Amino acid sequence: MESHGGRRAGPAVDERARELARIVWDHLVLADPLSKADVILALGCHDTRVAAHAARLWHEGWAPLLVVSGGNGKITTGWDETEARAFARVVRAHGVPDEALLLEETASNTGENITATRRLLDGRGIGVRRGILVAKPYMTRRALATARRQWPGVGWLAAAPELGYDSYLDGGDERQFIELMVGDLQRMVVYAERGFQVPMPVPAAPWAAFEELARLGYDRHVIG
Repeated sequence: MESHGGRRAGPAVDERARELARIVWDHLVLADPLSKADVILALGCHDTRVAAHAARLWHEGWAPLLVVSGGNGKITTGWDETEARAFARVVRAHGVPDEALLLEETASNTGENITATRRLLDGRGIGVRRGILVAKPYMTRRALATARRQWPGVGWLAAAPELGYDSYLDGGDERQFIELMVGDLQRMVVYAERGFQVPMPVPAAPWAAFEELARLGYDRHVIG
């Protein structure tokens, strides 16, 4: 997994955990058919393939403006630069010019990606009627639910690098990957209850997979 840091790989993942993780992945991944928008918002994270995909969408003409958002989050606290700066280097390397690029460097979570970008664009007098969120594949559903709550009135769509479970992992730390997904699935429920995102019900099968993975110890990012 292309990244800009991360902890050392943990214990090996067995086939049962991998089977459950695929069920969680299948629920969390959400890709919308795209339409022209006012802005592409790349949600900062440890995986710079998100930035490369956002650059690709800009080149395809889906929106004239690309915002990269992110300070430092739970995986990127050790970086020597913000997620936004790391993403900006990638999108510039992919040919996005500075006049089409804005950096938001304060957000430390998905909600702040949305609210801080809203403040940034409002402060510049840039109106948004439709936006495209670009995130890790397994973050797309939660990103969409968050944006619909935190920035209502905008027609939000979700996009991600076009990768399946195995190709997304690409030799990276599978245990960390599963732990992050387990935490994100739980947040689909908990954050909706707390009013941080719109409700998107979790079917029985992925919720049962979440519960079993948590029991198996993949609970590093589970909210207590």
